[in-house]
Amino acid sequence: MSLNGWLQIGLLIAVLLISLKPLGLYMAHVFSGDKTFLSPVLGPLERVFYKAAGVDPTKEQGWLAYTFAMLIFSAAGFASLYAILRLQVYLPLNPQNFDNLTPDLAFNTAVSFLTNTNWQAYGGETTMSNFSQMVGLTVHNFLSAATGIALALALTRAFARSGVATLGNFWVDLTRTTLYVLLPLAIVVALCFLALGVPQTLTGAVDATTLEGAKQTLAMGPMASQEAIKQLGTNGGGFLNVNSAHPFENPNALSNFLQIFSMLAISSALVIAFGQMVGKARQGYALLAAMGVLLIAGVVLVYAAETYGNPLLTALGVDPSAGNLEGKEMRFGQAMTALFVAVTTGLSCGAVNAMHASLTPLGGLAPLFLIQLGEVLPGGVGSGLYGILVFAILTVFIAGLMVGRTPEFLGKKIETREMKFAMLAVLILPLAILSFTAISAMLPVALASLANAGPHGLTEILYAYSSAVGNNGSAFAGLNANTPWFNTTLGIAMMAGRFGYVVPVMAIAGSLAAKVKVPESAGTFPTDAVLFVGLLVGVILIVGGLQYFPALALGPIVEHVLMLAGKTF
Repeated sequence: MSLNGWLQIGLLIAVLLISLKPLGLYMAHVFSGDKTFLSPVLGPLERVFYKAAGVDPTKEQGWLAYTFAMLIFSAAGFASLYAILRLQVYLPLNPQNFDNLTPDLAFNTAVSFLTNTNWQAYGGETTMSNFSQMVGLTVHNFLSAATGIALALALTRAFARSGVATLGNFWVDLTRTTLYVLLPLAIVVALCFLALGVPQTLTGAVDATTLEGAKQTLAMGPMASQEAIKQLGTNGGGFLNVNSAHPFENPNALSNFLQIFSMLAISSALVIAFGQMVGKARQGYALLAAMGVLLIAGVVLVYAAETYGNPLLTALGVDPSAGNLEGKEMRFGQAMTALFVAVTTGLSCGAVNAMHASLTPLGGLAPLFLIQLGEVLPGGVGSGLYGILVFAILTVFIAGLMVGRTPEFLGKKIETREMKFAMLAVLILPLAILSFTAISAMLPVALASLANAGPHGLTEILYAYSSAVGNNGSAFAGLNANTPWFNTTLGIAMMAGRFGYVVPVMAIAGSLAAKVKVPESAGTFPTDAVLFVGLLVGVILIVGGLQYFPALALGPIVEHVLMLAGKTF
């Protein structure tokens, strides 16, 4: 680790912190229906959409109607994207004449972009036409991100309101999020990427001659526009196979800085917006503090592990001060690579600027564990906020048991119904991750996809299902996931991680909204103080992470011990 590296990390965090309050306040005004500086331009367009869709923006929905609208919208999105991928060869903007995707790959990809996972079992530049990239994948980058934010808004209103049966209108939340937040930011960021050298063209590919005289075909396409929403919406699905490690998607240090900032901006600002909407700004900062503590710990672990390097290489004469440079882009350096690795897995983004399989065992443990904690650090746009609120509910319940009082959070009593749904949501994730991993570790058809044996091979499988269930989308590499087994089971895992988790969360929202707020008293446990932040961090680590320890011990932990003993995989 170096002072220069920490200064780069510190600069990005400082820029992020400066931007959070204005962005959070702006989003709070948008989601509350207040006029903003964009209202004169976007207001008429918003009303046109409502009229065309037959939506009454003044009519609100209860939690069942809200959830049903989300599920219907998601089903329609899956069907449309699946059709595009299966009929790609007959659709326009296919200059390279790419064939249709196979049924299992189309299923996996459609579910992936629907659930904001963006797991890619294919090489984008050799599989997807420009039409599929723009009309299929990029559109769903917007819609899946907007859906996650809408669900977080429903839970936010459950805490903000008292004794009501409604949580807002899904169609209004979806429209406002897309028009007033995602689209304007994506346009600005896309123009910045374009200025920094990211291509934006409908050309399929260009031929080039290298200095040695060899012929090379360079994949081209509308990358800047997809790159912007890929990062802002914590989608992660890159235009090219190696994602943000490719110089077209991520040309230089400035574009890398902007990519990390874009990943963090909306998810972090949503927590500030939550504090404003519930009328308790300090609560938002408390949640953000818990997220920040764990995320920074992840950055420290990755940075330390990668700069320490591999003793096996040191024994061969490699300078130990160089650390582990395998799988990294030199134009970013170890510090910004470590920050990117921790951020993309602390969120449910999944974009990569280095190959995670090339990290040291402890360096690879960090992103895997950050995903398994539930993607709440600060998590995906929307999903991170409702995920941390579930942990907050668990925290106040545990604190209530410790002091013998009825647990409360933001004036709402947490009772049996809320706890049952909270535990159901939390347990769905390890159930899906560990079950699919265990089955795949025993099936010859799954083991045939591994590039590495031993604990590293187990980590490849564990990472894949953790990434799918966590709706992250990054891969550990080394695993050939484009097979009927992995395409199908990973697709099911993605749906469990998104819909299996959010339906209990919406049930919690409906229950809380109907409760009348109780005023604070001398016995109320403060949930915006340092003690609560510490308890919340502990609950996330214990409830969210401890259940994975046996699997981690058999994977990256034992691999680290064997590496020190001189064995590699």
